[in-house]
Amino acid sequence: MSLANGRPYIAIPGPSVPPESVIRAMSRGSVNIYEGEIVDLTLACGRDLSAVARTAAPVAIYISNGHGLWEAALANVLSPGDAVLVPITGRFGHGWAENARRLGAEVRMIDFGLASPVDPERVREALRADADHKIRAVLAVHVDTATGVRSDIAALRRVLDEEGHPALLMADTIASLACDRFEMDAWGVDVLLAASQKGLMTPPGIGFLWVNDKARAVRRRLGDAVSPYWDWAPRLDPQMFYHRFGGTAPTHHLFALRAALDLIVEEGIEAVWHRHAVLADAVRAACIRWGEGGPLRMNAPEGARSNAVTCLYLGQDRAERLRAWTHAQAGVTLGLGIGMAEPGSPDAGGWFRIGHMGHVNAHMVLGTLAVIEAGLTACDIPHGNAAVQVAAEVCAAG
Repeated sequence: MSLANGRPYIAIPGPSVPPESVIRAMSRGSVNIYEGEIVDLTLACGRDLSAVARTAAPVAIYISNGHGLWEAALANVLSPGDAVLVPITGRFGHGWAENARRLGAEVRMIDFGLASPVDPERVREALRADADHKIRAVLAVHVDTATGVRSDIAALRRVLDEEGHPALLMADTIASLACDRFEMDAWGVDVLLAASQKGLMTPPGIGFLWVNDKARAVRRRLGDAVSPYWDWAPRLDPQMFYHRFGGTAPTHHLFALRAALDLIVEEGIEAVWHRHAVLADAVRAACIRWGEGGPLRMNAPEGARSNAVTCLYLGQDRAERLRAWTHAQAGVTLGLGIGMAEPGSPDAGGWFRIGHMGHVNAHMVLGTLAVIEAGLTACDIPHGNAAVQVAAEVCAAG
């Protein structure tokens, strides 16, 4: 007999669970895509999105997922043969690097492995060696969704400034925006990427690029050498509203986004960050307790753990068995481990992830942790006990 009948819960690191108000906002008829309500709504969304990103920079909105945003960011600033520097902390850093390579860039990678944040001093060495300033951009993933590792983006800006290097600093916050603290202007980021389906609590399908004056000047020097759809210039300064999206606007996603931003504005971004931090601490406290009596361990090191996603190791096929049990017997879907082990290796089924991002609260997190503890017991996986009690104490302290 299964205990999963009832409302399921998706505890993967994106798409996150959309709030009911967001779902309801999409349930409406079509609207005029040239003028009226949708124009005012989009402009208001842009202002609130920039407030969430802590920037005065405008935002370009794309009908795209994060992979498309990688291309959009690069297409506006690179010519074939330009170099980019990519410090990598997991699968998604490799993905952005490959995107740059396919666009004709010379890609210089610094691979920090799967369990370490970016070391700014190694980035300094690479910049210092680039005496002719061939590197046009540093591509940094704030939180790699695969590994759960969070890097210090502000430290990269300090290194660029101290070395007097003119490269743009680009940051991917697809996993982290509105979950982990991020401040575009204060941290000196030139181009910022985010997508709708994680901390912004909106179904997948739209993405965002914030672009400061330095990056816009680089774009202008490229003239017409930017692909029409990815060109951010008409999106930032449209001659008519229709051009803001390179064609028809994603109207129903915009209504959903408005509802999600209303929730963020009402709560306040500082409170949003605090909520994510406390709930992530509860997850981590439980994981530490489980690990005291068995093989479970967190991938990211202390001090570099994201408040949006936790990547966990159980080894062998234990994570695969646990995920199957929690889904079939308790209605909770845990995230796959991706990019953590070679396919066919003994550890290919040994990793899983917990998403704790966006529309998430104490009962959702504590319920997920309780199901995981039940699954560890049911699957006969050794683990320390009373992990949920420890997590509850973290939530109680707030």
